[in-house]
Amino acid sequence: MDQTTRSETDFKIRAAEPGEYAVLGEITARAYLDDGLLDFGEGDPYLEILRDVAARAAGAEVLVAVDGDGTVLGGVAYVGAGSAWADLAGEGEAEFRMLAVAPGGRGRGVGGALVRACVDRARATECVRVRLSTQKAMLAAHRIYERLGFVRTPERDWTPYPELVLLTYSLEI
Repeated sequence: MDQTTRSETDFKIRAAEPGEYAVLGEITARAYLDDGLLDFGEGDPYLEILRDVAARAAGAEVLVAVDGDGTVLGGVAYVGAGSAWADLAGEGEAEFRMLAVAPGGRGRGVGGALVRACVDRARATECVRVRLSTQKAMLAAHRIYERLGFVRTPERDWTPYPELVLLTYSLEI
């Protein structure tokens, strides 16, 4: 998928290349660490999953936002139903996971563009809905989701382990 975002942006959304996996993994890990989203900081076991973009790419479509000079600004994993990476997506649905934007990409519309790229991908594959999980503390992300038409689906909220309740959102397409 090679999709240029809206004309007022100076970055592009496309499929991640293997040479970008380590950079995107570190962006994702740092975003979760720096925003205080991991219970055990540098020792959190989820950190290795966040850094392992190659594993995500083996079972999902990893998209990146890249600056004009090729700098990776952020990324996301687009996941179809039936993928090992799907937490929520059922038949005819898609979801996205591990949306992260580097400090240099924040405030530039990168997060929203990555979400729109996932929605576009879902439409292209004739999905009827896009779902996502998020943490309560991810307020900036919630604003993006709501601005793009996602609605809270509290009946689908879930707990991957006792200390973490994940909120869910859905967009009918």
